[in-house]
Parts: sequence; C-alpha cells; structure tokens
Amino acid sequence: MIEDAPTHVWDEELDGLLRRIGNRFTRVEPRRLVRDYIHGLLGQVGRKNGWQIAEYAGHTTPDGVQRLLSRTCWNADDIRDDLQAYVAQHLGTEGGVLIIDDTGFVKKGLTSAGVQRQYSGTAGRTENCQIGVFAAYATTRGHALVDRELYLPKSWTDDRPRCRAAKIPEERTFATKGELARTVITRALASPLPIAWVTADAAYGQDSHFRRFLEARGLSYVVAVPKSQPASGPRIDHLFSQAPPEAWQRLSAGHGAKGERYYDWAAAHLPSADAPDGDIPTSRHWVLARRSIAKPDDIAYYLACTPLEATIADLVRIAGCRWKIEECFQAAKNECGLDHYEVRRYIGWMRHITLAMLAHAFLAVTAGEERKKGAPNGTHPNSWTSHQPRSVVSWQLAPAIVPSTPGTS
Repeated sequence: MIEDAPTHVWDEELDGLLRRIGNRFTRVEPRRLVRDYIHGLLGQVGRKNGWQIAEYAGHTTPDGVQRLLSRTCWNADDIRDDLQAYVAQHLGTEGGVLIIDDTGFVKKGLTSAGVQRQYSGTAGRTENCQIGVFAAYATTRGHALVDRELYLPKSWTDDRPRCRAAKIPEERTFATKGELARTVITRALASPLPIAWVTADAAYGQDSHFRRFLEARGLSYVVAVPKSQPASGPRIDHLFSQAPPEAWQRLSAGHGAKGERYYDWAAAHLPSADAPDGDIPTSRHWVLARRSIAKPDDIAYYLACTPLEATIADLVRIAGCRWKIEECFQAAKNECGLDHYEVRRYIGWMRHITLAMLAHAFLAVTAGEERKKGAPNGTHPNSWTSHQPRSVVSWQLAPAIVPSTPGTS
C-alpha cells in the first residue's frame, strides 16, 4: 500500500484538474475523450499522436480522439484560462516571472497551418516548420507553460483561401512574433497569475516597442539584446569594453542540471528620464553583461528596467530565469507530446498544444509539491533567496559615454 500511495495521490490530483476543466464540455462523451487524451499524454506512450493515444485508452479506432481535436464543440482558450488559474493557484507567488520565447515544430508538406521554410531555433537552421510563440510562468514553486500563439507568416495571411482550408479564423491577420508576445502578455496580466517581471531573448528584447509596452504596464524586465544594441547612444558592447576589471562579479544565474550556473557579471545604471510633473522616478534602467568564465570572449548583453530597490543579484536571477522556458519546452515535448501531433488545421494545433501544456503544468505542480515536502524546515529547495553578496554595486559609466536618456532606444 505504501508503494501505491504516490500513484493514488497522482490520480487524485489529476482527477481534480480534469474536474476543473470538465464544465468546458457540454456533453459526457467529450469529457471522457479529453480525460483519455490527457492520460495518454501523461502515459507511457511512445509517440503521443491520435492513433497511439487511442490505443492506450483502449479505443478500437482513433476516430474519437481525432473528433476531439477537430469537430467536437469546445474552446481551447477556455482550457487555457483554466490552465492559468491552476498554475496561479499552485505555483503563483509575488514576484512571478513571465518568460517569452518561441519554439519550432518541424513538419513535412505545405498544408499544416502556418508551415513554411523558416528559421527554427529548435532545429538550429532553416526548416519546413511551424513556429509557436509561448509564455512560461516561473516562481520559487516551479515553472510551466501558460499560453501559446501560432505564428502565421505572410505567405499564409496573404492567401485567404489557404487560410480557410486550414480553418484559420478570418480575424487572424499577419502579426509579428513580437506582436504575438504582447498579446500573450496582455492575456497573462488579465489572468490570476501574479506577475512582476518579464524576461525574453534578444529576438524580443531588441524591440523597443516590446520594452516600452512592458514599461507602460508597470512590468519590470530583464531582456537579452544583441551586442550591437544601442544603449541610448553607444553600442552596448562598447559600453562594457570600458568596464574596469573590478566591475565584473562572479554570480550564479541559478541552479542547472550540473549545479550552479556561474558567470562573471557587470552592470551599470542608465540615467533616468525626468518623471512626469516632477514626480520621483519609481524605476531604474540598467545595462547588464554576462561573461563566460571558460570563454571570456563569449559575452551576452541585457537591457533592464527595475524597481529602484533592485540589486544586480535580482537582475542576474531574472536573466537566469529565461532558461526555465527551455526546460518547459524540453519536458513538454519529451514527456507530454507537445510536438507529437499530426494535425494540420489551426484548431487541431491549438487544441493539442493546449492539452499538452495542461499535462505539463500538472507534472510541474506535482513535482513542485514533492520538492516542497522534501525541503527541510519548510523551506523550498529552489528558493530564489540569493546567496550572492547583496552589497554588489554597479560600476559607473565613464562621463564621456554616459547616455543622456534611458536605455529605451
């Protein structure tokens, strides 16, 4: 019975999650089908497509599973909202971080919604693929994917008959990945998720519209930028080329698979703009650099906007959080079949991806609860309480290169 206890708890928790989304389906049959689908995504199924999930559930044909993803009446966005509420309830804390990134799904043929030859960071090259823009939510309790949008290139949005054949909604027009990211963030802010910070890679961070969007909504951020990024004047790499040796501090960007991820970091404040009507500024702009210990020429750069009381250790922690969405992608693909789908239409993609995200969130919540039970003295093993010296200070920009306005080029 002791050995059976974890399975019993697992089943109870999963049943609770399935009851949470059950009212999104008006009939018993789709409720049963979505239960079977989630169980299949979480089960020991080699390739988590319609055929193998149906076989795992004991169905004689995949018709029911295929119907669930195509013709059955339900809204994937409703399940997305339930997912966000579930993550907020179990993982949400003050100071939560929203992480934005995209991932590729390599596909054959030309009929899958949004597919074309385009660069995929997942493959590391230009491939025939679909691209999804995702948001993950991270706190001390764990991290999980919480939203998604399918990127539709102009080759699709300019071809309305092709869009109609793939069941792409008429209202979906061309939107850049940055615009999709802003849509995802707007929805997250309207959800129960407590969000204080946003982080993203350079594809999003270099976009001044993206950064101003975050600032206008009172969100702090640490976003990667290319070395050629202007920091209100000079290129950011030129700023850091003048940093004295003592400006670099060895700090951990968080715990990784091989232990603490240590880098050398340097940061400097950028002058603040005058607050409206003479008010005291409530935020501060920074430039931040991360230098590899093994390869000193390998330097990554960031722009940040933070509360006045934020320290370099806080910036390093948020910058290090960006890797958590990579962990989410890997886990959701390997364990929940995020990329195992064989659907071609837009609605099928949204439904499968949303259910796979829900399955992954369940695993994230379950793992977080298990870690919490094993933590000594009621502390959380993944606590973000920094072991860095809080007295670390920024270096002063040389007068000749001090920008005259905040770093929002």
